[in-house]
Amino acid sequence: MTISVTSAGADRSHVERRQAILEKYPQVRDLFGRDITTFKITVAIFAGQMAIAIFLGWLGLAYWPLTLLFAICVGAFANHANFVIIHDSIHNCVFENNLLNKLNAILADLSNGFPTAMGFRCYHIKHHSHLSAYDYDADVPSRWEVEFVGNSSWRKALWLFFFPAIQLARLSRLKGTVPIMGKWTYINIAIIIAFDIFVLWAFGANALLYLFLSFWFSVGGLHPLSARWLQEHFAFGPDQGTFDYYGALNKYALNIGYHNEHHDFHEIPWSRLPELKAMAPEFYDRLACHRSWVALLATFIFDPAYSLSTRSENVEHAAHAPEIVAQPAE
Repeated sequence: MTISVTSAGADRSHVERRQAILEKYPQVRDLFGRDITTFKITVAIFAGQMAIAIFLGWLGLAYWPLTLLFAICVGAFANHANFVIIHDSIHNCVFENNLLNKLNAILADLSNGFPTAMGFRCYHIKHHSHLSAYDYDADVPSRWEVEFVGNSSWRKALWLFFFPAIQLARLSRLKGTVPIMGKWTYINIAIIIAFDIFVLWAFGANALLYLFLSFWFSVGGLHPLSARWLQEHFAFGPDQGTFDYYGALNKYALNIGYHNEHHDFHEIPWSRLPELKAMAPEFYDRLACHRSWVALLATFIFDPAYSLSTRSENVEHAAHAPEIVAQPAE
């Protein structure tokens, strides 16, 4: 399937596949809606993360190596699931009420120790509406990233380790009308700062360190989970802008690997995405996908054929293809 784009360079292939699937399988609409189970998972993860943080805080900073180990082996997976919860909350797939969805996103954000939910909400809206458009999609590497990293293995590894900070730096280049620093962003920041102060006061520095390290390794830090950012939209196959991951870690990452399915139907909660694939297999089985985040991470770092321009060149190629304007998603 050739990538379809607008003159602005945005990938519209998901809109076209969505229309084709709905025409053939109108019953897909039955999968739309909310899943309150996500809220229950939010509460369970928060309770679990706080229990570990309190225990490590009681041990003190002298046990920071244990804190690091817990963050890599447990906290990263918990906080990565929290990001999926934030993601579904932003798409209003948890509660019927939009306010409750925002509050659930902030609850999931507490154990990050760093405010991410409402800022993510703003640029993720642009990511869907202007997929792979340089001026609007924060998932596209900035030009300075592409030039600095090149195909150097150690620079690719460095880029992945510091990915949380790099993702934040990209926001300054975005254009459009969705305000990154709106009312809810300030509310998010205020709540996280107050919570961090409370954790530091009540449980000690090691507790807060655990939460921050869990956040860091859930997004970057050369953790296998960081390969998710490579998997989703880096062009590891011809004429395809989005890639799925169908490996075992989906169980702990709340099906975030079903990324084509999500971009086609953002109204479907994470828990029902496998049902979508099973309902319309001919639309997804023929697409290139990944089976291992670990293998993807190693390939990206050590194979000189892959660099940040792997995605950028695909975007440029799509942007100069014949203009095809699809109808907006329903």
